[in-house]
Amino acid sequence: ANYEDNLDLLAGCDLVIEAIAERMDWKLDLYQKIAGHIAPHAIVASNTSGLSITQLSQALPEAIKPRFCGIHFFNPVRRMTLVEVVRGPATADATVATAVAHVKRLGKCPIVVRDSPGFLVNRVLMPYLHEAVEMLRAGVDQQRIDRVARGFGMPMGPLELYDMIGLDTAFYAGLVLSDAYGDRIEASPLIPAMVKSGRLGRKSGAGFYRYRPDGGQRARIDRADEGVVKLIAPYRLPARETTDATIADRLLLPMLLEALRALDEQIVRDGRDVAATMHKWLKAKAKAGRVAA
Repeated sequence: ANYEDNLDLLAGCDLVIEAIAERMDWKLDLYQKIAGHIAPHAIVASNTSGLSITQLSQALPEAIKPRFCGIHFFNPVRRMTLVEVVRGPATADATVATAVAHVKRLGKCPIVVRDSPGFLVNRVLMPYLHEAVEMLRAGVDQQRIDRVARGFGMPMGPLELYDMIGLDTAFYAGLVLSDAYGDRIEASPLIPAMVKSGRLGRKSGAGFYRYRPDGGQRARIDRADEGVVKLIAPYRLPARETTDATIADRLLLPMLLEALRALDEQIVRDGRDVAATMHKWLKAKAKAGRVAA
């Protein structure tokens, strides 16, 4: 059915959460259409994973802007407990408090963050994922990269995480992050090549790894995949000898620096929020991956 035929139903809602595709123009168009149907007290929230809450609010009347925020659920929603509640410059304290209370009622763990490209989780993960791909392009074995990350204590290696998130999802998030932080990170040409080839990760049966269609306890196929080798070939970087310690440093030190930048910019109020958030997110993501397998 056409959703525009049912907009009057919004009048009875205390909270409206938008979760359409990550397209700014689509979301702005939707907000303009629903603005006249929202109850005077209702909160409007976006499930965006990285689009600016500030920009999204521009499509809303001034009276609704204090009642607008982000409520970012992570996939798979039923297993991921962490939720980012995103405060825009016009968001009222009461709106944040209500969003936090709603997330808690759902049995999940809210973290309040200030509006910023990538918010907290995606921003801090950005260099971890990026460095893994750069090392892969330089000839470092993909299983070695993931093994070193897990050996350090990460619940899941970066290339495993790419497959879990979905390469297409990572690609669109990467566009936002690259535009915002291009002074220190350059979008990799390998990710759009993977997406174009149809290798989207677990959901398509192949990403950096391949997966058996029937799932089961050993869904991942670890032997060398010539499909990935061929996709990397046009984007090869000069190879150089590297140690496991160097791999760990390249993965984790940029991630730490980005977390410090986010803290300095007051994206969150306390360093403990960063540590707890990233640990909870990565642990839950790894657990969800094992269940899916």
